[in-house]
Amino acid sequence: MVFVVTIGTDEDSIMKLLTSRSNSQRQQIKAAYKTLHGKDLVGDLKGELGGKFETLVVALMTPPILYDVTSLRNAIKGAGTDEKVLIEILSSRTAQQIKDITAAYRQEFNKNLEEDVTGDTSGHFRRLLVILLQASRQQGVQEGNIEADAQTLFSAGEKKFGTDEEQFITILGNRSTEHLRRVFAAYMKLAGYEMEESIQRETSGGLRDLLLAVVKCARSVPAYFAETLYYSMKGAGTDDQTLIRVMVSRSEVDMLDIRADYRRLFAKSLHSAIQVYTEYLSLSLHSAIQVYTEYLSLSQYSAIQVYTEYLSLSQYSAIQVQWGKKVFSQPPIVQVLPLKKMREACNFHHRYTSTMTDKMRRKKSRKSHCRIFN
Repeated sequence: MVFVVTIGTDEDSIMKLLTSRSNSQRQQIKAAYKTLHGKDLVGDLKGELGGKFETLVVALMTPPILYDVTSLRNAIKGAGTDEKVLIEILSSRTAQQIKDITAAYRQEFNKNLEEDVTGDTSGHFRRLLVILLQASRQQGVQEGNIEADAQTLFSAGEKKFGTDEEQFITILGNRSTEHLRRVFAAYMKLAGYEMEESIQRETSGGLRDLLLAVVKCARSVPAYFAETLYYSMKGAGTDDQTLIRVMVSRSEVDMLDIRADYRRLFAKSLHSAIQVYTEYLSLSLHSAIQVYTEYLSLSQYSAIQVYTEYLSLSQYSAIQVQWGKKVFSQPPIVQVLPLKKMREACNFHHRYTSTMTDKMRRKKSRKSHCRIFN
């Protein structure tokens, strides 16, 4: 079945159409659009949209393997390396997916993924990435090696002054996930620590993050992504790119399991967490109240808590005023985030002190009377 879409500025309609179709159906829409109009649908969407909403829509219109390939390429090219993307994709994909990604990367960019990764990384971190790119983990469980592997890991870390990273890399990078889960259980009995605890203590930097991702994915890929989503939305330093990447790449794979693990791990639904978070994303995703604050210096403040006088304490609600550090040539646009029924959301970081002026104290919004407080 082929679907056709015409472009306009009705972003809600665009999103409803795209999210109600599978990725394969979106590819049919894209092909039909070119046949009927002689133009590229994604190109036209980019021309009509912008910001994070554009990023999300383009991701939805990209085939899964190509989306992984493009994410990896963007993480590598240019100055610096986005290690988070390399870790997330290469630690969580199946052996066949890794092989498909490697082949598609060569076809799309006429480059070798392993060479690009090795050219942009170093040390033990690079070695483990290369091992993962081989997609050649042992199959099944080697019963005779479970205790030996646990002992080797213990001797390489907790039992030793310093750390033998080579042993961690060899075992965690080459054993099957089924085998590793048995090793983790044996390690816990031997060392008295979970594998993640030892990795946190014995390693650091990119290698630590990659080893932790490998261990978590060996235990449960959905739980790994539930945790990834949680931390992408936690705190002031929110990570829109990770949120979009995970939601798009896992939407047709294991999203129901991710949702279940999110509720189990964090005692809240993923749906409600994203609703709260996206209140202050792009206007293309959710309506936000914009406030011009001609008396605030962007370099001085990171957040302000506002208590609305017309709400009773039993209906306590918080509004976060958040903005970046860039100084605009005109009064800055500040997005106001209502976080209803989220008492913990009141713990926002703020750095303003006694520099507030009388003018600020008397400032009132157009729709409600507010007072700013510490």
